[in-house]
Amino acid sequence: MEKQKEIEKLHREIKQCKKCSLWKTRTKAVPGEGPVNAKMIFIGMAPGRKEDKIGRPFVGRAGQLLDQLLKIAAINRKKVFITSPLKCLPTPPPNRKPKKEEIAACLPYLLEQIDIINPQKVILLGEVAFSIFFPKQKLNEFRGHWLKKEGRQFFITYHPAAGIRFTKFKRILENDFHHIGVFKLEA
Repeated sequence: MEKQKEIEKLHREIKQCKKCSLWKTRTKAVPGEGPVNAKMIFIGMAPGRKEDKIGRPFVGRAGQLLDQLLKIAAINRKKVFITSPLKCLPTPPPNRKPKKEEIAACLPYLLEQIDIINPQKVILLGEVAFSIFFPKQKLNEFRGHWLKKEGRQFFITYHPAAGIRFTKFKRILENDFHHIGVFKLEA
């Protein structure tokens, strides 16, 4: 129960955060959601418009695709933790790529979430999430593979938003999530 109290305290802090200018334009901060004892954590980029309105991660179009991908992997969304390095909608314009200083302001929150939850597997969805943990690497060189770092398994794939925009990426995501599901069963 201690972990639950820690994550709740952290999420209250995130909701009150004013470390960068994004707090001025947010409707709701989006700390993330899922069980505090999750074995797997999914990390995206940042909340979109719908997430900003509701305060939950991956509830817009990219979230709908993520739900389909989780089914391919036979993963119950309620058993994984889902979050992003950025906890507020990057504006203006909405849904732009986060700035380095915004990521730097929010990164301690993400790292603390990982410390509290202590997942075995971390799924990095897209370039922003990947670059935080592997700053000198290129996503395309490692996409579709598991990497071990600091005692954790990291799987690298594209962000679901890429699958919405391009059919090619949707097929790649589907294959990657099939691989995640197989690995989940083997581990």
